[in-house]
Amino acid sequence: MKKKSKKKPKTLTFVLTLPLKTTISDDSALDKYFELSRRYYNAILGKLLKRYYLMIQSKEYIQVCKMPKDNSNERIKLFDKLEHKFGLKGTSLNKLITSLRVNEFKGLGSHVTIKLQLRATQAIDKLKFKIAKKVSFIRYGEMFSFESSDNKQGIRFRDNIVEFNKLKLLAVIKKNDIYAHMALQNRVKYCRIKREIIKGKYHYYVQLVMEGVPPIKINKDTGEVRNYINEGVVGLDIGTQSLAVCAKTELKLLELAPEIQNIEDQKRILQRKMDRSRRAINPNKYNEDGTILKGNRDKWIKSKHYIKTQMELKELQRKQREIRKQSHNRLANYILTLGDDIAVETMSYSGLQRRAKTTTINKKTGKFNKKKRFGKSLANKAPSMFLTILDNKLKWIDKGLKMVNTWKVKASQYNHISDKYNKKEINDRWNDFGDYQIQRDLYSSFLIMNVNNDMETINRDLCFDGFGDFKVLHDIEVKRLKSMELPTALRNVL
Repeated sequence: MKKKSKKKPKTLTFVLTLPLKTTISDDSALDKYFELSRRYYNAILGKLLKRYYLMIQSKEYIQVCKMPKDNSNERIKLFDKLEHKFGLKGTSLNKLITSLRVNEFKGLGSHVTIKLQLRATQAIDKLKFKIAKKVSFIRYGEMFSFESSDNKQGIRFRDNIVEFNKLKLLAVIKKNDIYAHMALQNRVKYCRIKREIIKGKYHYYVQLVMEGVPPIKINKDTGEVRNYINEGVVGLDIGTQSLAVCAKTELKLLELAPEIQNIEDQKRILQRKMDRSRRAINPNKYNEDGTILKGNRDKWIKSKHYIKTQMELKELQRKQREIRKQSHNRLANYILTLGDDIAVETMSYSGLQRRAKTTTINKKTGKFNKKKRFGKSLANKAPSMFLTILDNKLKWIDKGLKMVNTWKVKASQYNHISDKYNKKEINDRWNDFGDYQIQRDLYSSFLIMNVNNDMETINRDLCFDGFGDFKVLHDIEVKRLKSMELPTALRNVL
């Protein structure tokens, strides 16, 4: 009897990114490997996609789909057999991978191709489980990272040197970078080579996926621990552009990533400039009314002026991405100073991105309402990314973000004094308590802070006990907001 191999327990990880010192020949070799990995990924994805479509069109698959969902275990077994039969799992999949790897793409090595194949199968899995409607192939020049399966072969990090095939690249680590030196005391699980376009040129980095938790950052001047995590309960009411934070000693209504708005205005100017240039050079691609001509397969022509503007736009997008990430990390660190028991309502951001299905008319103006919803604000502010960052930071202390059931708690409608739910329009930003009014987002965060452990009901006793202190903090925060010039994201909250 063969003993079943025990799966290794998952360990906590964090990423250390270091710049690479490269020569012109190194850049040329790396570009070759990036292009090889792109083509390999597209080749695997294309083969798997054909097999997937053959499977879902088969009679066996349709019959299994019609089976009652009560017998879920039997359905899962039959689906698994079909995946083996059509080459999405098992030996036929391994043969496909091996045949591609040993011929055209042998320069990448097995440890890199394994991760690329895993990346392709994950894309197909999103189709299988209806998470995505389609898969995307990577365009030329848009492969920005590839990685190895471990630090023993493939891409290896040894003594500040990244080794890959014949390449030996020096990782730049500053002498006074205490954080990097402390992080390197941990074991490197695997390496990822990454490139970014900065000011029109490629810059190369190694991302070391380390085992354990990131080192504690210390203030160099005072020697104090930075971003200290305190114990306590915190409630978050997150919107598309704002965040209400409620703790026992602090109450805030904040804008998500406030620094990126200026860049958004600059992006809009560059996008209009590119559109004018594209229309002037490609008149054959447009109808007389200015819409794009469908069915025209002519190649789009890009002028030097257009390419220059395009690079300016990419640089702005890169800056916006980095600023957004830094802003979210700062906000997450601030929240962790208030407490480590953090709850937030679940929200479907993909649903908020979609256009409205029904056509409605504005009662005041009589005009048709726009079907656009929150796609642009979600892309700019990235609330889901913020929650992921906060959840990862909590995992490093063996905790996680608590997700409150939105449909059962209904924090925006509940009144703990009357113990009733009152439906409100999206523009109603205040809750009426008779003698005074309470701001809706701040009150929701207070209710979320007092949700029971089942994450489905509100603890009224806790609400009554803490409402007096909340009211004091609420009045202070409302006064602060009214005394300042509110940004666009917070203009409709008061």
